Amino acid sequence: MGFDGQKSEELTEKVVFINRTAKVVKGGRRFNFSALIVVGDKRGRVGVGLGKASEVADSIRKGGEAARSQMVSVSLKDATIPHEVFAHYCGAKIVLRPASPGTGVIAGKTVRSVLESVGIKDILTKSLGSNNAANVVKATLKALLSLRTQAAIYKSRGLEIKKVETPKAPAALPAA
Repeated sequence: MGFDGQKSEELTEKVVFINRTAKVVKGGRRFNFSALIVVGDKRGRVGVGLGKASEVADSIRKGGEAARSQMVSVSLKDATIPHEVFAHYCGAKIVLRPASPGTGVIAGKTVRSVLESVGIKDILTKSLGSNNAANVVKATLKALLSLRTQAAIYKSRGLEIKKVETPKAPAALPAA
């Protein structure tokens, strides 16, 4: 509970990748760090941020703040996704397929961090092309944002979902 009586969001923060760069100066090398962070509430919201600083801890903190400010909602169907989707970002290509309950998250570490932050529990994935962590994460996020539920598609077309009634079995005939 927050100070104003409302529930505060439970956000999970995952460090996907930390990069170190070196600049050679008169006295030696100066190092800078960049951290790719994924933040999610495990209920369909996720954000990605890149933080840069001269210390690892500062870059992680900056990346987390950037990810929190850029959170977006994703369409989910129970613990998986509504349909298969393909997306690419620069050289990274991602294929996401819904899976039956109990399958788990079948994904590499960069894709897995995004999917677990969203709250997906059953999914099949394949990462193709570049394995640059930043591009793979952005391609995964692009794929998740292109998902649409059946209700959302019907609503955008101005249609109503018809409920299908199941036929009832005829009553048993009385024994003679």
